[in-house]
Amino acid sequence: MAKKQVSFMCTAFRDGFQSVYGARVLTEDFMPAVAAAREAGITYFEAGGGAMFQSPYFYCNEDAFHMMDRFREVAGPQANLQTLSRGVNIVCLDSASSEVIKLHAKLFKKHGITTIRNFDALNDVNNLIYSGKCIHEAGLKHQVVVTMMALPPGCTGAHDPEFYEKTLRQILDAGIPYDSVCFKDASGTSIPAYVFETVKRARKMLPEGTKIQYHTHETAGCGVLAYKAALDAGADTIDLSLSPVSGGTCQPDVIVMWHALRGSEYDLGVDIDKVRDAEKVFIDCMKDYFLPPEATKVEPLIPWSPMPGGALTANTQMLRDNNLMGRYNDMIAAMSEVVRRGGFGTSVTPVSQFYFQQAFNNVLQGPWKKIAPGYGKMVLGYFGKTPVAPDPEIIKIASEQLGLAPTTRPVLEINDADPKKSIGTFKKMLSDKGLPLTEENIFIAAACQEKGILFLEGKASLGIRKNVPEAKPAAQAGAKPDGYTVTVNGKAFAVELKGDKALVNGKEYAVNVVDGLTAAPPAPASASAAAPVSTSGAETEIKAAVPGVVLRVNVSEGDVIAEGDELVVLDVMKMETPVVSPCDGMVKAVLVAQTDKVNTGEVLVVVG
Repeated sequence: MAKKQVSFMCTAFRDGFQSVYGARVLTEDFMPAVAAAREAGITYFEAGGGAMFQSPYFYCNEDAFHMMDRFREVAGPQANLQTLSRGVNIVCLDSASSEVIKLHAKLFKKHGITTIRNFDALNDVNNLIYSGKCIHEAGLKHQVVVTMMALPPGCTGAHDPEFYEKTLRQILDAGIPYDSVCFKDASGTSIPAYVFETVKRARKMLPEGTKIQYHTHETAGCGVLAYKAALDAGADTIDLSLSPVSGGTCQPDVIVMWHALRGSEYDLGVDIDKVRDAEKVFIDCMKDYFLPPEATKVEPLIPWSPMPGGALTANTQMLRDNNLMGRYNDMIAAMSEVVRRGGFGTSVTPVSQFYFQQAFNNVLQGPWKKIAPGYGKMVLGYFGKTPVAPDPEIIKIASEQLGLAPTTRPVLEINDADPKKSIGTFKKMLSDKGLPLTEENIFIAAACQEKGILFLEGKASLGIRKNVPEAKPAAQAGAKPDGYTVTVNGKAFAVELKGDKALVNGKEYAVNVVDGLTAAPPAPASASAAAPVSTSGAETEIKAAVPGVVLRVNVSEGDVIAEGDELVVLDVMKMETPVVSPCDGMVKAVLVAQTDKVNTGEVLVVVG
């Protein structure tokens, strides 16, 4: 009997990178691996979108549109290149207006993309209607999505086959144009029996010949079993990755799935020896990149706090950047309550980030003392309707802290009425800096805000993590005994180790060991931050409550300010965190500048 051909999308160069390296990978470093995968006969690739749109600007000092162009060039004209879009959020930090959503589809088509996988983390179908229409009208294939996860044990009310069947029925009834359907589980927590039943029901509902794709991660150790359940129920296509970005927080490896299906009625249709050769090339491409130990682990406890692979290492990389990795386990534990009380939005970007940001705040500032803006707006309805109603107490706290009333207005209606989300606003951001008003630049400003503008101005910094090469002997390097040169975020530091102390460019630091890794010493402060600060008289030092990066400085020396005025805005775990004045007075000193990294307790502004 002829075997059933199973097609697969290679996720290595988008979800793999996002799940393992926090999407911090330089384009030319991985293009040889794309070429090798093409030589192995792979023709269907995930080639961008999700965090792989923003990360080039945030951490790699690269243009994501250039990355997509290069991907098309190397993968060839016949390859099916797919990106990931988040409904009305598309690939932005925040949900977008209609005109930005339309521009997204137009530009991704222009830059070589074939298919866009389009999901809403709340499974609010209203958020898929206009975005799906734009994808279709741009001449792209639209893969519409139902997002999945397992609820934390003891929770009920959503994320079961009945809920997914209802969501798919709403998609069909809404008349959204689509070319295929995907069931997407970003956390890898879906119960395989639920996967089977969900796909089985979908196969009965959908027109004959409709392609069904299933996506999961190996984080909970159930990925291969879930894929087999989906195939048995009638799925046509699954998502697989390549080593070194397979397993653990990412998708199962092509080779692993090939082996799991041996002797069955299914066939992946690959030359497995060529795939092995491609993986050797890929491993060599990535050998210099720091591979976080949590990225390739199966985590048995993940069903209680369903952190998706694509967000897990993005968050741990930011925690490492801010010397907070030691609190990671506390934050993951706190995430369980955040999910339980937040309305059961699927743990996938951006909702997974909302969950983690709130858990971050609950750990560092006390439970529910500080509502993360994204989480608060979600429970209040500003991103759409959650699968179940959030906890009334959390709604009340969020409303009071954010100064927003709960809403049931459609998201696009809210966004289109907000001048801050209009194309005109992003054009002004560009023109204020003397930057060209190209459609690409406008979209970069819309998607990445100030960080996008910094990139376009040539002020972006490099935030990738590569392994520090083994130091040469001191005599060869021309350095003192025990001397090293360490490069952090593109900056070189002369390091001399002395017991539990380190001299960095001549300045002494304590060595901080986190998870068995010696943390890199903090970069020397900028000239302004190193200036002496007077604490005499009635002067007040305004300090950073948490580590972060300075996004905006809103005051200058000599400005007269009032209590509550916003002085500085920090980027903390992708959250804009304002620092306000605790008193009236005059600005005596501004000790930070845009793009400076600051630590907890560092003085930002002095008011007298």
